[in-house]
Amino acid sequence: MRKIRTGDLKLIQELNRSIILNMIRDHGPISRSEIAKRNKISPTTVASAVHELIKEGFVSEIGVGMSNGGRKPILLRFSPDNHFMICASISNSLIEVARMNLALEITEKQTMAIHEPAGDKVIATTLGIIDQMIADGGEMTNFIGISVVTPGIVDKHTGMIHYNAKLNLSNVNLKRMMEERYGQKVWVENDTNAMVLAEKKNGNYEGYRDLLYVTIGDGVGAGIIIDDTLLSGARGGAGEFGHTSVDRSGIRCECGNVGCLENYVSWPAIYWRILTLISRGRTTSMIEMAGGDRNAISPLVFNKALNEGDALATDIADETTAHLGAGIVNLINLLNPEVIILGGELIVESDVLLEKIKAYVAKHALCVLSDKLQILTSTLGQEAKLIGAASVLLQDVFHFSLSQ
Repeated sequence: MRKIRTGDLKLIQELNRSIILNMIRDHGPISRSEIAKRNKISPTTVASAVHELIKEGFVSEIGVGMSNGGRKPILLRFSPDNHFMICASISNSLIEVARMNLALEITEKQTMAIHEPAGDKVIATTLGIIDQMIADGGEMTNFIGISVVTPGIVDKHTGMIHYNAKLNLSNVNLKRMMEERYGQKVWVENDTNAMVLAEKKNGNYEGYRDLLYVTIGDGVGAGIIIDDTLLSGARGGAGEFGHTSVDRSGIRCECGNVGCLENYVSWPAIYWRILTLISRGRTTSMIEMAGGDRNAISPLVFNKALNEGDALATDIADETTAHLGAGIVNLINLLNPEVIILGGELIVESDVLLEKIKAYVAKHALCVLSDKLQILTSTLGQEAKLIGAASVLLQDVFHFSLSQ
């Protein structure tokens, strides 16, 4: 029998600890004996791990449960408010920074619009907000780290933002920069990867092993989990769905390619199309809905008009569906997911657009791959990106696997 090395023993202890904490978090109040029974872990191991978790403030005892003939068991519950983390989302148009507890609840939040997408300024602004939040936070003993998500090609291992054209970010080692600045561990991940992780661990999609998260908003991206494994790619570039070509003679993209999907189905592309058609004399209820101000036409206004049958909104939705549907069909035929989750401000408020996409997929995807496929919407709400950032941190800190 191979001798168990110190490193192996430590790994086993960490895995047991994560299993026990996850059990308490998901199924508490629960007793030590029930944890041992459900997970086939020795009572001594459970007792030792629980002792450390209580000492560190992650778990607390809350009283006694029903007896099955012997001593009444002491019940345990997860204590999310004893620790906090700072999570940030840097999108193409908005910076969001939040202080969150371990139940993914926001206790403080600050936002700032991005008007000038200059990389250095965006990073400096984000750090300034975090500086202030830390300064206002008081006691830092129970601060467990910072997690940042952003679009683009992001290497989660090094924390390097390799490329984001819209924000003018190139080879920015944000993880190293922030760890040197704050003296705390920092996680940096692509935002769509973070959101598909959050849907799997904290949304309504825990039972799926093969799922795609497609977001349509300021940009277009895809987060991919296949066989319970998040696909990141060699440099963090897996899922750059918005930069797949749908028209080789089409619009020149800022990435240098031609006909990228993002230039046809993102909100900036749709908004530009709305203004173009209005300037050509098309009438639409969207102007009235926006209070007579074309600049105030938003995804919410567009979806409201679409849901009410506005002709211009319907035409644009049909054009969008043709491009987006073709891209999604390619993903289905390539990756064969069980479920596709559609997120982002453009899609979550529009049953009409969702149904159009479903109809396109049913018509064009390989039948054997699409007949049982579900196309649904995000369950994380308006704070999806921040919840995604928190999920990245928690998965690493507590060694939660996707299949737990």
